[in-house]
Amino acid sequence: MKPTFLDFEQPIAELENKIEELRFVQDDSVLDISEEIARLQKKSLELTKTLYAKLSPSQISQVARHPQRPYTLDYLRSIFTDFEELHGDRSFADDPAIVGGLARFNGQSVMVIGHQKGRDTKEKIYRNFGMPRPEGYRKALRLMKLAEKFGIPIMTFVDTPGAYPGIGAEERGQSEAIGRNLYEMARLRVPIICTIIGEGGSGGALAIAVGDQVNMLQYSTYSVISPEGCASILWKTAERASEAAEALGITANRLKTLGLIDRVVSEPVGGAHRDHAQMMNAMKRMLQEQLKDFANRPIEVLLKERFERLMSYGRYKEDAA
Repeated sequence: MKPTFLDFEQPIAELENKIEELRFVQDDSVLDISEEIARLQKKSLELTKTLYAKLSPSQISQVARHPQRPYTLDYLRSIFTDFEELHGDRSFADDPAIVGGLARFNGQSVMVIGHQKGRDTKEKIYRNFGMPRPEGYRKALRLMKLAEKFGIPIMTFVDTPGAYPGIGAEERGQSEAIGRNLYEMARLRVPIICTIIGEGGSGGALAIAVGDQVNMLQYSTYSVISPEGCASILWKTAERASEAAEALGITANRLKTLGLIDRVVSEPVGGAHRDHAQMMNAMKRMLQEQLKDFANRPIEVLLKERFERLMSYGRYKEDAA
């Protein structure tokens, strides 16, 4: 797949185009230009490292939405086996914006649930751009309850701009479905590992992100509202989204400092979309480590810590005047 470059990555794009041109010329040339190609590749890698070492929160939000970033189904295909997708909430309908089902992770049965955005236009519409309706959250809860019944650990992958705000969704109880998930996940008697792999948008993300371990990929985001939405409300224009992104504190390192997440997962140079295989390996190692740790911990301890984490969201301290 030909890489897609973001606006701030244009210097990298220009170098990569030169490399492609030289490769094309080399096929028809008697001259050996492999050294020049290698030099440009090294320069491109160094430039990528330099750019990504100083990304602003606004730029990180762009990377989190990159169209070639790995989605839930990509992780399912790469690090899980024997995945059997389960559909429907048993009340209204199935919601393709959330996928979930039973799978094996290193031979162990797990329940995997996550948002799915879609790649091309047709799939994006089918998946509603990764914005779940109430039936999606109720499907997720049904699968979690099934996992609890059989003592199976739960792994969730979060990547959504937010819950779908349509009239039909509101009529079917969008806020109730999200609130119910928070309530039930806080007391599920099985380990829950949550990982934000792209966008973590508001309650739409939190509805499958109450867990014993909350991880974030290095260039993912997690916030109560998108920077554009925040800017539109505060300043009546989305053009000040970069200011809003800075104020919201949406980045993984910032949220780790605030104690809202547990671990920041390093991504390949240039982001997860640049090297899916490397990202999958890093994800697999992390999940292995965390699952092994939870296997040796009493469920009562996990429940207590999980509830305390949920109750600590939004806590703040005022300095004495």
